[in-house]
Amino acid sequence: MIDRRMMLAGLAAVPLLDAVGAEAKAPAIGTVRRLDPALDRIVAPGASVTRLAEGFRWAEGPVWVPGSNCLLFGDPPSNTVHRWTAAKGVEIFLRPSGLQTPVPAAIREPGLNGLALDTRGRLIAADSGSRAIVRIDLATRQRETLADRFNGKRFNSPNDLCVARSGAIYFTDPTYGLAEGDDSPLREVAWCGLYRLSPDGRVDLLDRSHRRPNGVALSPDERTLYLSLSDETRPEVLAYPLGADGMTGESRQFLDMRAQHDAGRPGLPDGIKVGASGHVFATGPGGVHVCTADARLLGVIETGKAIANCAIGKGGKVLFLTSSDSLAVIPLRSS
Repeated sequence: MIDRRMMLAGLAAVPLLDAVGAEAKAPAIGTVRRLDPALDRIVAPGASVTRLAEGFRWAEGPVWVPGSNCLLFGDPPSNTVHRWTAAKGVEIFLRPSGLQTPVPAAIREPGLNGLALDTRGRLIAADSGSRAIVRIDLATRQRETLADRFNGKRFNSPNDLCVARSGAIYFTDPTYGLAEGDDSPLREVAWCGLYRLSPDGRVDLLDRSHRRPNGVALSPDERTLYLSLSDETRPEVLAYPLGADGMTGESRQFLDMRAQHDAGRPGLPDGIKVGASGHVFATGPGGVHVCTADARLLGVIETGKAIANCAIGKGGKVLFLTSSDSLAVIPLRSS
């Protein structure tokens, strides 16, 4: 089966929209499907999804940088990280963003994928091309490899991550970045894992049982780790309890997206973010599924295309959406 990234990697680029000024000037796209009146406390009735830019091969991994009032997001097939600001729109921030050498045919996505900030404001990234977790100084662009192996064997293609207050990094390692996927001759581990990278550099394998582990996020109290499964046979979001040592217990199903997938809505469970109040913003079939901390689905934010990931920005006032070939945004009342 051809996955969505293979299909979208062949899209021809089109010019970026002029995003100079505020996002309010951008064209409206998509809809908000309200399933519960409680959604109105998060997304105001009448709020619109607007497109800020388009022309990317596959927009991914957004993160808001408060100190610079900017959004960073990647285009892994193009080996690029872009920066968006209200004043200047979209600019290239890093190119190459991931793999620093010529891209071999065996690598499908050479660029950075999931992005996050550590407690010191440094960029932490899942480098699909270099098959590593890296740290990048935003001022100097200096990069450092934090981990690229588990028990001496190379990762597949790290995809998404989140950073705990302790500095521990939780990340996923499916095979999306490899041209032949699960059958890639580059593979050294036989599973697609969920891992924890400790501040001292130790890598622990938390779960190796899933076909397509993807987005990861922590609850505000860091007692729960959420994991999205981009698996067409099991389109779910799981929740793992976390112990005081940061290790996971047995997972439970948090959100089942089979109905939306079976209805043919675009996308699969992918990126996931959690707001300050504990609300979960999980991308999946149809768009961003907005849920309470107890898994009550309040509504779905749609763009009409698959949404790979999202990021809460501007102090919780907006939700940025990386949707297929586009960057979009919707205002929030709270998160």
